[in-house]
Amino acid sequence: MSRVLSAVAWPYANGPRHIGHVAGFGVPSDVFSRYMRMVGHDVLMVSGTDEHGTPILVAAEQEGIEPKALADRNNRIIVEDLVALGLSYDLFTRTTTRNHYAVVQSMFETVRDNGYMLVETTSGAVSPSTGRTLPDRYIEGTCPHCGYDGARGDQCDNCGVQLDPVELIDPRSKVNGETPEFVETDHYFLDLPALAGELSRWLDQREGSGLWRPNVIKFSQHILDEIRPRAMTRDIDWGIPVPGWEDKPNKRLYVWFDAVVGYLSASIEWARRIGEPERWRDWWNDPEALSYYFMGKDNIVFHSQIWPAEMLGYNGRGDKGGEPGTFGELNLPTQVVASEFLTMEGKKFSSSKKIVIYVRDVLARYQPDALRYFISIAGPETSDSDFTWAEFVRRNNSELVAGWGNLVNRTAAMIAKNFGEIPEAGPLEDIDRELLDEVEAGFERVGSLIENHHQRSALAEVMRIIGVANSYVSRTEPFKLKAPEERERLATILNTLIQAVSDLNTMMSVFLPHSSNAIDLILGGAGDLAPMPRIDEAEDLDGGDPYPIITGDYTDLRPWSRITVIAGTPIEKPSPVFVKLDPEVVDEELARLADA
Repeated sequence: MSRVLSAVAWPYANGPRHIGHVAGFGVPSDVFSRYMRMVGHDVLMVSGTDEHGTPILVAAEQEGIEPKALADRNNRIIVEDLVALGLSYDLFTRTTTRNHYAVVQSMFETVRDNGYMLVETTSGAVSPSTGRTLPDRYIEGTCPHCGYDGARGDQCDNCGVQLDPVELIDPRSKVNGETPEFVETDHYFLDLPALAGELSRWLDQREGSGLWRPNVIKFSQHILDEIRPRAMTRDIDWGIPVPGWEDKPNKRLYVWFDAVVGYLSASIEWARRIGEPERWRDWWNDPEALSYYFMGKDNIVFHSQIWPAEMLGYNGRGDKGGEPGTFGELNLPTQVVASEFLTMEGKKFSSSKKIVIYVRDVLARYQPDALRYFISIAGPETSDSDFTWAEFVRRNNSELVAGWGNLVNRTAAMIAKNFGEIPEAGPLEDIDRELLDEVEAGFERVGSLIENHHQRSALAEVMRIIGVANSYVSRTEPFKLKAPEERERLATILNTLIQAVSDLNTMMSVFLPHSSNAIDLILGGAGDLAPMPRIDEAEDLDGGDPYPIITGDYTDLRPWSRITVIAGTPIEKPSPVFVKLDPEVVDEELARLADA
């Protein structure tokens, strides 16, 4: 079995996260990580809140509070939401820890000393009304390459080309709409052209593997066509200080240099917290270890170009050579698993335009597994998908409640009524064997789809088998077997049925951990089929402020395979696991959006 790093995109802490965010990074990474643990891999799932950069600074100024206070508040909100959703992080931390600062600065120093950081004088944007620097991401205009009106000062999301603000046609400030002035300023640039050869060879190998999603690999190769040095520092006073520029207090490392190093710093923090400070190397220095990076498609460039380039520069594997620093030879991503965009009622999510559904609001009104189910079965895996309240209610009622929930309830109810415990099976008939074989074969089919990041197809396969099991009930009609001479046959059917339900619940546990634990209780288990994350109030390991972390114990797992049910296990009359939603929910939620 392999060591597997699940590197999950860091949610930005300028506000609560909406369901489009967790559809891209959250639920897919958790489904994958839970499955990989169940088949025996040594999984390390890490992330945290990304807390530096201009949006935090601007949002804090608007509220009249310090950036750290804003980050503290939103960090806790995000932590609570992700735990409520059941995301099984080994460590979810933050970028304002002293450990993270130290790892980022050490990474920067080695990349710089290896020759891959260049100091260049460039034009920086300044607000005419305030005299303050306007970072690239807070300037927008028309892309000079594709004509897209809405390109940012650092990148056009439409064509993927890297930009400088001065290149934009009709640039304007996203803060107040004014036209920025441009002044000369010095910055460190990552020498991407000196790393382009190694980057290209690495991407070609990824394409040859056949594992990467075509949209990700093609986009990644495309952006290599116009590769050039990219600024890795900013004129801002909120962020990680630049080593060697201590005399320039208004210079900070670019938030995207800082954030992607978080995967490494979080792994190091996790190892330190468990008392094995070098354990992180098992995932980062062992060339046989695997690493999967989960995100939305707007972050592809940073994970298939910038972060690999930083690691190549750190490893000394560019045109200028060099030697790795104290972290050793770092593993580049095995796969960048990027989802497309989730829209809402046909519109792009936008917190500023009130086109948004926050995770917290959904979980306050609906079951977390209802949201997880929608994301897993209809999410933006390889193409954009649309969240509508009508479809959310339909899938909840017709699939979760009427399909899976109904199978569980009537199986347990018939056993409770007729036996009070799981009955001993008599001789199996062909129809019984067919169902048991079909369900058991599902472990390999569903598992293979999850491992290869086809989660929609994997869950659809589970639901198809649930349909087969429901059909088995209709064909065998156990509810009609009432005569004493039919009791053995009734026992056999119900034993077969609860075995199928138990197997299906094991498969479902990676998608729907909350309800799988509830169903495990119904089936006579301890209700701990799917280990859940928890929030710990942690001390900063290096003396900074305390903060909440997400962690958990995911070692005592049921295997991804059939476990034979035990005859004689008591079964009581069940209560419904899933809540059927009133169709009026649709109108209520659309009204909320209209009033926002």
